[in-house]
Amino acid sequence: MNIDTTGNHYHRASIALHWVMLALFVGVYASIELRVLFEKGTDARENMKSLHFMLGLLMFALVWLRLAMRIKHPAPSIQPTPPASQEMLAKLAHVALYALMIGMPLAGWLLLSAAGKPIPFFGLELPALIGKNKELAGQIKEVHEFVGTLGYFLIGAHAAAALFHHYIKRDNTLLRMLPAKAR
Repeated sequence: MNIDTTGNHYHRASIALHWVMLALFVGVYASIELRVLFEKGTDARENMKSLHFMLGLLMFALVWLRLAMRIKHPAPSIQPTPPASQEMLAKLAHVALYALMIGMPLAGWLLLSAAGKPIPFFGLELPALIGKNKELAGQIKEVHEFVGTLGYFLIGAHAAAALFHHYIKRDNTLLRMLPAKAR
């Protein structure tokens, strides 16, 4: 049921999923970056890496729900309507973000599988997707790390665009994604 009858805002579930995904991005990036605070081989460092994997896989699970919501409840229009070039850039950025939310966790799962390591998921151990192959694991790791770095820029550009639209263009781009209480 679509609770928003004005058509000016995303569905409440879509808004909630958007902000949950942001929290997962923060957790995924923080856990992998903060692991360096702990010495190699320590339980604390391994726990940070496990948290990174589990949050990434949770993102992978939730992105499908997010896509279903996007299909069922399309994005409300931006008012006033931006130029076609900005709309195209926004669509490309959203495709890239969805690719990041699908591809990176999948790459992490493949990486752990190829490395012959367990794939933790909140008390469960997921099955390996491929057999052990150290050379392939190294290649996947390089791609995963490179795309992870690109992710910082993509997420930052997404946030900057929302703020640009809100404060400079003064359209409803950001307001469409804010919870009702924050509008």
